[in-house]
Amino acid sequence: MASHRRPKQPTRARVTTLTALAAAAVALASQNAQAAPAKPSKDEVKSKVDGLYEQAEKATEKFNGAREQQRKLEKEIGQLQDKVARGQAELNEMRDQMGSMASAQYRSGGVDSSIQLLLSDNPDEYLDKASVLDQLSAKQVESVHKIQEKQRALAQERQEAAGKLKDLADTRKELGEKKAEIQTKLAEAQKLLNSLTAEERQRLNDDDNTRASRGGGGGRGGSLDPNVKGSGHAGEALAYAKTKLGSAYISGYEGPNAFDCSGLVQWAYGKAGVQLSRTTYTQANEGPHIGRSQLQPGDLVFFYSDLHHVGLYAGNNTVLHASNPRGGVKYENMDYMPFQFGVRIA
Repeated sequence: MASHRRPKQPTRARVTTLTALAAAAVALASQNAQAAPAKPSKDEVKSKVDGLYEQAEKATEKFNGAREQQRKLEKEIGQLQDKVARGQAELNEMRDQMGSMASAQYRSGGVDSSIQLLLSDNPDEYLDKASVLDQLSAKQVESVHKIQEKQRALAQERQEAAGKLKDLADTRKELGEKKAEIQTKLAEAQKLLNSLTAEERQRLNDDDNTRASRGGGGGRGGSLDPNVKGSGHAGEALAYAKTKLGSAYISGYEGPNAFDCSGLVQWAYGKAGVQLSRTTYTQANEGPHIGRSQLQPGDLVFFYSDLHHVGLYAGNNTVLHASNPRGGVKYENMDYMPFQFGVRIA
């Protein structure tokens, strides 16, 4: 007769082992899910890329400002160094003349040899001695005072040059930091764009072309008219900018074959005979501010609350600008950016 045995109950150790295995399986599944995040959509990529481009452009305008400061400091330092060199030569000549005068009088027994001390780098301490001054003629006293004044002026100029050299070093450091920031943001943007398929990138380009041709959106006017012309310097600047349509956007470039936003504006107005400053922040003060309804072709138009983007008004609610590394120099509907105000250049 067959025996009926009760099934063997799992031991506590076996239960613990099975529980641990189940937990490990759940953790592994969770890790695998985290390791393979969902691929961002075309619109998500575009939004992130636009944000990175905006951050890079902010850094670009600060970079441009620092580079302008660098150029200014280098020019001022060069002028100061030339001035110091000329002043030192004049001082040496004055000392030589004083020395010749003192030597002649010493040979004739008119002046004590202690006069030579006045020809040192710091004669002030000797001028305080009445016994020395009493031995000097009025002409010699005048010469010594001139030497003193020249020495003081040289010391001040050297101190000023040293301060500007320190400012220059700080500016160069800032330039390096801003350049690194720009490169990082642009690299992140390019990595995101590379994650798109060829079809998605083409659709993105099609969307951009639609934005460029849809002038006057938002009920503000008609379609883009590339034949719009302005008058005066503004009209000339707009005409020159049109010749650069399709040119590349490169941070820090001011033409003639690649531009950033303020670089294009500066170049176009420069060709029209008007010298503008280099950054959006300073260009915003180059003329009177005007509202949207007052804009005429060729006026400067500024966007974003911190004014880090500028273009040329092209009529029909359209801006001609160096947009970003992906779009380059192109037309675009102004409604796609937060307009702040226009500036009219006389």
